[in-house]
Amino acid sequence: MISIIVLHHNKADYSRACLTSLLRSSARPLEVLNVDNGSRDETSLMLDEWESEAHEAGIETQRLNFQSNIGAIVGRNEAMKIARGKYFVFLDNDTLLAQTNWLERLQEFLDADPKRAIVAPKMLFPWPPFVIECCGCSVSRTGRIKYLGRGDERHALCEPQPVQCLISAAWMMTRELIETIGPLDEVYSPVQYEDLDLCYRARAAGFETWVEPAVELYHFEHTTTAGSGDINFKYVTAKNGLTFKKRWESTFANEDGPTEAETAWLPIEKRTISQVDWAALLPESSVPASMTESSAAAESVPNELRVER
Repeated sequence: MISIIVLHHNKADYSRACLTSLLRSSARPLEVLNVDNGSRDETSLMLDEWESEAHEAGIETQRLNFQSNIGAIVGRNEAMKIARGKYFVFLDNDTLLAQTNWLERLQEFLDADPKRAIVAPKMLFPWPPFVIECCGCSVSRTGRIKYLGRGDERHALCEPQPVQCLISAAWMMTRELIETIGPLDEVYSPVQYEDLDLCYRARAAGFETWVEPAVELYHFEHTTTAGSGDINFKYVTAKNGLTFKKRWESTFANEDGPTEAETAWLPIEKRTISQVDWAALLPESSVPASMTESSAAAESVPNELRVER
């Protein structure tokens, strides 16, 4: 089984689009764990409706409801405690599927070598000309992060490669990895740098982190945790960046990372979900249409498990 963990904190429009796209996934058995971090909009009702659709499509679901925003790190760690899959997928709620068989392809890539522990797809901005948002990350000798391929045309990066680290907006990892090195380090709570740190911990334990550009996802970027009034992102980013650098500086100082100039952030003009015809981007479903019809006219299917916190 593959377990997909999706975080939600308001932004129901993005969550609805992300989860609707997940219904196109062909992998089975499959479970989706929705983590609702204290949403105050219509997210909860939307999840109720979507879970019925998921059951009709043969997708199992679990939900964790938190009364407040406990942060991405704790939310994902709590979800991993109850996830049943051999593979864990982290997915931000501002992502969209580009391929129905993306999960099978990522799983096959991991299975090809027992050293491979985490693999990420190539992520594209979901509007023309669909340039690359991120295709793995590299780290300079002073600890500055570079998104590989950022701003390049869609087919600029095509070959899989091992990378220093990855962002967790979308990746698949083995359960074995978490059982070996432990979950996300909550010293980085509520968010920022925990994914980069997990990659370095994985590599320190003898595992490998890869990007597989043949698998593509769309990503609006900086949406899942953006605008959370209870999180000071500038402060958290600076604090966690220092923690990451102090912990791993002896490692990346001896790696062949990018130059300081190469790590300069490339700003990309953004679009919101209301400005994108996201439904037109979704791949043709490989699941029978009768299984993905709205549950509005179907009998209500109870959630398999819902955890209230």
